[in-house]
Amino acid sequence: MAVGFRLGSLVSRSFRNALSGMSTAPSRGITSVIDPSIGLSEEQQEFQKVAFDFASKEMAPNMALWDEKEIFPVETMKKAAQLGFGGIYTRPDVGGSGLSRLDTSIIFEALSTGCVSTTAYMSIHNMCVWMIDTFGNDEQRHRFCPSLCSMEKFASYCLTEPGSGSDAASLLTSAKRDGDRYILNGSKAFISGGGDTDVYVVMCRTGGSGSRGISCLVVEKGTPGLSFGKKEKKVGWNSQPTRAVIFEDCVVPVTNRLGEEGQGFGIAMKGLNGGRINIASCSLGAAHASVLLSRDHLVVRKQFGEPLANNQYLQFRLAEMATQLVTARLIVRHAAQALQEEHSNAATLCAMAKLYATDECFKVCNQALQMHGGYGYLKDYAVQQFVRDIRVHQILEGTNEVMRMIVARNILQG
Repeated sequence: MAVGFRLGSLVSRSFRNALSGMSTAPSRGITSVIDPSIGLSEEQQEFQKVAFDFASKEMAPNMALWDEKEIFPVETMKKAAQLGFGGIYTRPDVGGSGLSRLDTSIIFEALSTGCVSTTAYMSIHNMCVWMIDTFGNDEQRHRFCPSLCSMEKFASYCLTEPGSGSDAASLLTSAKRDGDRYILNGSKAFISGGGDTDVYVVMCRTGGSGSRGISCLVVEKGTPGLSFGKKEKKVGWNSQPTRAVIFEDCVVPVTNRLGEEGQGFGIAMKGLNGGRINIASCSLGAAHASVLLSRDHLVVRKQFGEPLANNQYLQFRLAEMATQLVTARLIVRHAAQALQEEHSNAATLCAMAKLYATDECFKVCNQALQMHGGYGYLKDYAVQQFVRDIRVHQILEGTNEVMRMIVARNILQG
């Protein structure tokens, strides 16, 4: 059963119990200028310590193996759920931790230092649980959320289709009402966890064209008519399976619809606002780890009779990497706070944060690989996996080109 986070003194109590026997300092030797605990409350630092410790002990030692063997680390994620990481911003009455969007960002950044791919899937899972918790009725919340928060079951988000990526409102998967059930037909593409997960939050067309004709259904694994495509071979994100999800006269009860008919697109977009913060936070973790790996490499590696750390050009590049990381962290945390407070510009700030953090953090990781020279291109060195795993962050949860469109539209309308 998940050890849910709670506000106030109960949070501290829960986490002090979880911290017993654990290292209370981030495991990668954090230096002061890039210390991600700067500005956090005591409770947030406790969440962060637990996440860093879990990343160091349970994820980092297995990161390369999960990538090479394409292992979906179910048991490790269940352990994470025992710390409350299965439903971080889901309400406590259904097993969630009830934490804020900023708390969530802090946790995902820390976990990603251990394995970006696994943490990114967990972020998608958390988004799905939140959507059911927020837009479902009490019966749906209590039916689905507890087993998802404990990660006894896993969830996938189904929006993208073979013919509708950035133009999500043009999706074609249809759900025809037939009494107390829907008949679902169509397919979804690039679904994280597809085939291995238990619950699919599906956007489908119940009405006319455009965004107003879209509804949201929860489809459970084992439903007749639900099938999956082949497991995709990917550059990164290999610890989570990716498949097409296919519906052929798939019968889904009306009681599995979240909200009313026609509300699905709004539900999807509200989910993605948080998803963009989450995936940006995963990029922060990769960049943070890469800066530290680069620092250590520069100190140890010698060329022309002295450590690379003495080379002023490399010192400048390291300083730039650290500045990019800290700047990205600040904009992500600012957007997370705005989303929590339901600021009128929250969606745009989430787009800005996702755009900036995923672009800049990829540059940081790529520069870290360059600093490692030929060693950086070897799979024995973690830096190459961080590069491969976060490259897709500039594409998913809305491409960064779409993020630019969202930001520009806001400015032009202001």
